[in-house]
Amino acid sequence: MRHMALVPKGFIRFQVLELLDEKPMSGSEMMGEIEDRTGGRWRPSPGSIYPLLTWLQDEGYVIETPSEGNGMKRYALTSKGKTLLEEDKKIKAHLSREGMFFGPPFMGPPWLRMSRERAAEFRESVKRFMIAFLEFGSNFEERISEQALDETLKLLNETTAKLEEINRKLKGERDD
Repeated sequence: MRHMALVPKGFIRFQVLELLDEKPMSGSEMMGEIEDRTGGRWRPSPGSIYPLLTWLQDEGYVIETPSEGNGMKRYALTSKGKTLLEEDKKIKAHLSREGMFFGPPFMGPPWLRMSRERAAEFRESVKRFMIAFLEFGSNFEERISEQALDETLKLLNETTAKLEEINRKLKGERDD
């Protein structure tokens, strides 16, 4: 089976910069926090976090903070790193406006207006959908059939039509 990245390019860097904007953290703390923020569905590997931290440090985006006696290296965002984060936020906003995916959906600011319970319920539904869709893609690629294709097209068209209807209502447009 062909390997496909499930995490968009730039997602880890963006998450690390956002975390370090909140407070200094170690690589292992960042891995745990990203795992928590993705509902336990994904934990970046040390092989993706530590080389990124080294690069960010070499480029002057982060600095290593003095250890607190436990020997754990923590990193903090520099002013140059804050500028990079702001640039990444602009790119993320642009990609979102263009309908392009950048990171796990429904984790950003619009969901902060929902109650914690409803936001968690919504994210869980979206996560289940994304996992089912990705698993479907893998299975479909290996076991393609006309029946599966017909069922999938019917479901996608019905779901898209329903989402378009909800979007029209949200925009205040009337159904014809």
